[in-house]
Amino acid sequence: MESAKGLVKEFWQQAACGEEALLDSPTKEGFRRQSELRYQLEPFILEFAEFDKYRSKKVLEIGVGLGADHQKFAEAGADLYGIDLTERAINLVQQRFQLMGLCSQLSVGDAEQLEFADEIFDLVYSWGVIHHSPDTPKAAKEILRVLKPGGEFKVMIYHKYSFVGYMLWLRYALMKLRPFMSLDQIYNQYLESPGTKAYSIDEARKLFEGVEDINIKVVLTHGDLLDKNSPAGQ
Repeated sequence: MESAKGLVKEFWQQAACGEEALLDSPTKEGFRRQSELRYQLEPFILEFAEFDKYRSKKVLEIGVGLGADHQKFAEAGADLYGIDLTERAINLVQQRFQLMGLCSQLSVGDAEQLEFADEIFDLVYSWGVIHHSPDTPKAAKEILRVLKPGGEFKVMIYHKYSFVGYMLWLRYALMKLRPFMSLDQIYNQYLESPGTKAYSIDEARKLFEGVEDINIKVVLTHGDLLDKNSPAGQ
């Protein structure tokens, strides 16, 4: 039987998140179009990431996807590292960076077992990734492990009590006469890769237990508004 992580990897190996935005064209123009679309649909990423803040800082991105955010960090002059669970994503981002003339230390890697020493990064960044990992608490602990004292982590995970969750519950629980299905079960079975999770604010805070200065914000996205005309991806 295939492992939970193997199933997640197999799902994202079929297509990196948002890859359809390239229209089967991993060209400079295709990547430019994907970035433009991403920040049109999710303009709050720019404020959240603060890319320009990390010039000359050592930055790790977990789950590079198509590399739009990774490109922003590179253009800002970060000392940049990136991992993804799939070879497909890493290959696409390597193509992207070669076309753009940018540099990053890119490798296939597991968020639950980061192959980096303790306390070496100024920032660990991850947008919409670790809630797909089978052991999300372990991934959170790894993020804290590789951060320098005084370093920052910026992580987006799915919010449990979202419009998306309730719409999925209506479709797959109530309309199928299974009203006792929990939101956890719904996300696990029907949202993106197998085993996807979503968290309440308290649960998210508990993932990073022991961190004193933590700011959590819930944002309404294009997914909640059913704006599915074009994929944003990463």
